[in-house]
Amino acid sequence: MALDPDIAARLKRNDDGLFTAVAQERDTGTVLMVAWMDDTALERTLDTRRATYWSRSRQEYWVKGDTSGHTQYVHDVRLDCDGDTVLLVVDQVGAACHTGNHSCFDTPSLPLRGREE
Repeated sequence: MALDPDIAARLKRNDDGLFTAVAQERDTGTVLMVAWMDDTALERTLDTRRATYWSRSRQEYWVKGDTSGHTQYVHDVRLDCDGDTVLLVVDQVGAACHTGNHSCFDTPSLPLRGREE
């Protein structure tokens, strides 16, 4: 099957045919990770409800958790207002980050220098 033409028409892709995908945890709202998708990865995600991404380094599709067991079960998928980013609202089983952390953003905050408003 091909991606629904109405959805495909709303997507804005980079020169490699990719767009950004952000995975957010359903229960906590925590941003877990950022990855890349193309039309096929999005179609597979919508069809299976398992987060499927495009690996730029390996040049292949990967389903989150197929090798690690750290799966993402997709509950909601939304396009941003520009159509260049997809938000996946997921139940995360295990770590989302390749480092073993729950989130790729489990890092200290950077120091802000501007004045707070």
